[in-house]
Amino acid sequence: MALITEKELKHLAELARIKLSEHEEKKLLKDVEEILEYFNQLKEVDVSNIEPMTGGTIQKNVFRNDDDPIRKEINATDEDLIEAFPEKEKRFLKVPPVFE
Repeated sequence: MALITEKELKHLAELARIKLSEHEEKKLLKDVEEILEYFNQLKEVDVSNIEPMTGGTIQKNVFRNDDDPIRKEINATDEDLIEAFPEKEKRFLKVPPVFE
């Protein structure tokens, strides 16, 4: 049984906005079939006694402690940031125009 039909492949190519020659379609269809067949083989593997991974890497905290004064400055409130901005109108920040 075919895992993917020519019609489905053409539809996927259309969605991806790629144009395929007849030769490319046949080659891609064969390649996709092989990939999907490999996934079917993976489904058959018994993993019932294998505990799932929860991460894969061991990471360590590379940031400074939160009591660092510079870090506290970065965590300023919205009001602090608005107050520090040079030009403002109510709660809106004025910036130079991008387009003229």
